[in-house]
Amino acid sequence: MSTLKGRNLISITDFNKEEYLEVLDIAEGFEKNPKQPILRDHVVATLFFEPSTRTRLSFESAANQLGCRVLGFSDPGATSVQKGESLHDTIKMVSSYADLIVMRNPKEGSSRYASEVASIPVINAGDGANQHPTQCLLDLYSIRKTQGTLDNLNIALVGDLKYGRTVHSLVQAMCNWNTTFHLVSPEELKLPSSVKASIKKAGLKYYQYREIRDIIGIADIIYMTRVQRERFTDLLEYERVKDSCILTAPMLQGCKDNMRILHPLPRVNEITTDVDRTPYAYYFQQAQNGVYVRQALIAAILGAK
Repeated sequence: MSTLKGRNLISITDFNKEEYLEVLDIAEGFEKNPKQPILRDHVVATLFFEPSTRTRLSFESAANQLGCRVLGFSDPGATSVQKGESLHDTIKMVSSYADLIVMRNPKEGSSRYASEVASIPVINAGDGANQHPTQCLLDLYSIRKTQGTLDNLNIALVGDLKYGRTVHSLVQAMCNWNTTFHLVSPEELKLPSSVKASIKKAGLKYYQYREIRDIIGIADIIYMTRVQRERFTDLLEYERVKDSCILTAPMLQGCKDNMRILHPLPRVNEITTDVDRTPYAYYFQQAQNGVYVRQALIAAILGAK
């Protein structure tokens, strides 16, 4: 039985290195055989207080392929939240309807609060600019699948490193291996000092750049992110930086043969469509990997693996 049974996953730091690998190994099994209805008598609640396509649908696909029933909402405007119901009361109510809650909320810390209120396990599907741990686990799965290892890699993180919750989670997780980080962003979107502190604490190295071209020949993984308009309170600042990091196919000349491009999606214009036709593009397969990883998490937390 998994050590993850009954656990919450709010921050990527809630799990340790061995537990990451346990999830990845279980996910490999689901990739080979996705349709395993081993949770027919369970209910998963998906509470999305913020728009989502890939995360919500991949969680629902994962739950359905495990035989779970799924309930929830993707538009809080159609729920009692619109009437003023508190997050506390919503979580307490849903805890009596389901066996597991998957929640996305724009407020940082909301998922941690939900886990303290709920009587069932909670998985954080994104809380503001804070954390996105399940995206991080599928990123780890994609990195290991394309590189054959998680160790001794040069990881380039490009774009919105300030507000990008996927970046924050991935950095913290990859600090468990001998990773060299290459940080590419405009000055306004540099990786926060608190996240850099994780790199320093692990005794690892990071380098900062302004141009993608500077890391093309170095990187094993280029992790692109969009500049997120919804995270900016100053739209003039957004307009200044929105086109600062754009990757095109001609820029890939001189990259390593093993290099792969990841992106948590959705993209806007930061990866041009000509990149899709190169052997380095992996972001659509990466999204598919999300189903297997989320199957692994649901199955392990509900005690089926």
